[in-house]
Amino acid sequence: MMHLAFLVLLCLPVCSAYPLSGAAKEEDSNRDLAQQYLEKYYNLEKDVKQFRRKDSNLIVKKIQGMQKFLGLEVTGKLDTDTLEVMRKPRCGVPDVGHFSSFPGMPKWRKTHLTYRIVNYTPDLPRDAVDSAIEKALKVWEEVTPLTFSRLYEGEADIMISFAVKEHGDFYSFDGPGQSLAHAYPPGPGLYGDIHFDDDEKWTEDASGTNLFLVAAHELGHSLGLFHSANTEALMYPLYNSFTELAQFRLSQDDVNGIQSLYGPPPASTEEPLVPTKSVPSGSEVPAKCDPASSFDAISTLRGEYLFFKDRYFWRRSHWNPEPEFHLISAFWPSLPSYLDAAYEVNSRDTVFIFKGNEFWAIRGNEVQAGYPRGIHTLGFPSTIRKIDAAVSDKEKKKTYFFAEDKYWRFDENSQSMEQGFPRLIADDFPGVEPKVDAVLQAFGFFYFFSGSSQFEFDPNARMVTHILKSNSWLHC
Repeated sequence: MMHLAFLVLLCLPVCSAYPLSGAAKEEDSNRDLAQQYLEKYYNLEKDVKQFRRKDSNLIVKKIQGMQKFLGLEVTGKLDTDTLEVMRKPRCGVPDVGHFSSFPGMPKWRKTHLTYRIVNYTPDLPRDAVDSAIEKALKVWEEVTPLTFSRLYEGEADIMISFAVKEHGDFYSFDGPGQSLAHAYPPGPGLYGDIHFDDDEKWTEDASGTNLFLVAAHELGHSLGLFHSANTEALMYPLYNSFTELAQFRLSQDDVNGIQSLYGPPPASTEEPLVPTKSVPSGSEVPAKCDPASSFDAISTLRGEYLFFKDRYFWRRSHWNPEPEFHLISAFWPSLPSYLDAAYEVNSRDTVFIFKGNEFWAIRGNEVQAGYPRGIHTLGFPSTIRKIDAAVSDKEKKKTYFFAEDKYWRFDENSQSMEQGFPRLIADDFPGVEPKVDAVLQAFGFFYFFSGSSQFEFDPNARMVTHILKSNSWLHC
């Protein structure tokens, strides 16, 4: 029994040391994390012994600088909040200083820039990557005089690529999490280029790392912006996942920063700048706020809204409060005017345009090859000569086609018309005028346009909740 008691007493200090050992390991791990973070993003010199001296004034100042910049309580200590932020995914560009091989952050000396997507991530379809980059470029194009065009070979101003670990620029990626991407300031060669860490899970939504958001941030660097300490800014270094991506917009801090380099976009007039001879004899330019105005067709396009009327369309974006006014032919020369219907399929990054018994597919500014096609290839009976309106439900992946007083439903997954249609509009959309000119889905509602009126329809309650003027979307 005495031997057993001795063994128990002997075990006590050994067993009680295990929690202390674990705590010590965690403390070492936290110091290593902080050292790497401050070296990478806050110009801490690589001196391990100096970092492990707890009373080092330099270390305290570096931690305080990091805390102040990222909006944390300035304690100078590796507290829980500070360590949590250090573990968050972020941009790989430093918050203090710059890439050591660059003496400063110049701006582009021209307003038209080229870009090239060198390779692709296997996480997303190629067209989804193309779309994310185009949307990211549009973010900055909307608030500056800058314009962008894509190259498919050769050297572009902004070369965009996906890579892992060491990839030839001496700024190695670190695997999943933490550094998501980095970009270089304006200039020739490597300058202006963007590299994405392909060890991340790139997505179109908020389920992983959203490519559009990271691309828009890195493009800010490619155009000459440093990080912002404003937590609401796109140029804040930590990755923020916006749940409402379609409603994303630049903060005023971002706008002020980029316009300090390039100025605001050129002033636009509501009337299109086209020769008089391009307007057909007897036709009039539609007035935006005419109380009797109606639309031929309406569609979304990469987060924007397009309202078609005669030979023209209004383009409304979340980044520009005033709708732009354009000729259809200025964007898509091969498309007809006086359209019948239009809708976007987000998953395919494609807008479909209808006139008469034909339809076209457009992606961005390009009409896709192989079009126009006949509407009967979609499964309509031969008695249908044209479509009055169409809208695609991106969540359910169903497209609704309206013709006269009936509607059809198309399954985007199976690419076929569903059984049991057509059905009467009045039966399934009570309160909506049976003659539909255009339909738009937004904010969980369907908006049916009929002449100068629009009907806001709640699909869950199956009722009209508001009746508005058609042109209310144009701030009339």
